[in-house]
Amino acid sequence: MGRMEAVRRGFARARGAWGRMGARMASGWCRARARLASESGQGTTEYAILVGVLVVIAIIAITLFRPKLEELWNAIADGINGL
Repeated sequence: MGRMEAVRRGFARARGAWGRMGARMASGWCRARARLASESGQGTTEYAILVGVLVVIAIIAITLFRPKLEELWNAIADGINGL
């Protein structure tokens, strides 16, 4: 009888732990949905998109003007080395 009672108590504790974990997960899910529905992060997202577009424009400009930039860089380096 003692062994069966210990097993029952173990299962009861496990059920309680799973129930608490499920409640925490549901609570977290509700908070995540509320955060996604709010517009407070909208400015941050727009800022990130703007920064991404500027980086792409900078990469394209560097790629297109690479020969001129190398020429300018070499002229500056030659000027410094000539001192």
